Amino acid sequence: MLNQFSRTELLIGKDNMEKLHKLKVAIFGIGGVGSFVVEGLVRCGIGNFILVDHDVIDVTNINRQIIATTKTVGKPKIEVAKERILEINPNAHVEIYQEFFMPQSKEILDDKVDYVVDCIDTVTAKIELILRAKKLNIPIISSMGTGNKLDPTKFEITDLYKTSVCPLAKVMRKELRARGIDKLKVIYSKEEPIKINQNETIKEDAAQKRTPGSISFVPSVAGLMIAGEVVKDLLFLGTQSKKY
Repeated sequence: MLNQFSRTELLIGKDNMEKLHKLKVAIFGIGGVGSFVVEGLVRCGIGNFILVDHDVIDVTNINRQIIATTKTVGKPKIEVAKERILEINPNAHVEIYQEFFMPQSKEILDDKVDYVVDCIDTVTAKIELILRAKKLNIPIISSMGTGNKLDPTKFEITDLYKTSVCPLAKVMRKELRARGIDKLKVIYSKEEPIKINQNETIKEDAAQKRTPGSISFVPSVAGLMIAGEVVKDLLFLGTQSKKY
């Protein structure tokens, strides 16, 4: 009988399709990158999700987040993402945590999680999540900066210590090296960040003076590349990534 995953099964086979239905992926940060990670994974057939994000959808998210529309503005991102997952696959299981993940946050990960995706913006939170995943021996991929970029073809998945150009990756290399983390799979862009002038609307809010520019076709590409990497790792490298 045909279903929403029939075309995927033709590509990867029935056994792999059944395996994806049983796997659990935790995504931290459901924004421009993270929302497309979720989209790519649920449409591939991943059957179990943990979603973590404290934020609600803002009108300025509409330009790049697949869950953001004029109808979802003001709603918690994780609730909208969960609803979207279940509209695509009603048999999926989704755990949601509406919180700002930080070092003091309670433990969310356990040995039932097969992969962790870090799409968090805050360095302190990214470091904590990476340390927790490494301690539990859960494969993790971390998104570096996608703001102030225009060229989606410049993204690359590699080890953190092979990155260049990206300001966030530079900070993460320093911080993780100091904590004894010698490898980490990341996605980053080789494109030099574009220098932007904040428009007058954003300048009115002092807390947003350093808001990065963004566009629809950059974080989305990063998110879908991450989703592809997660699926390939889980199916063809086992639950422990052997590359990074």
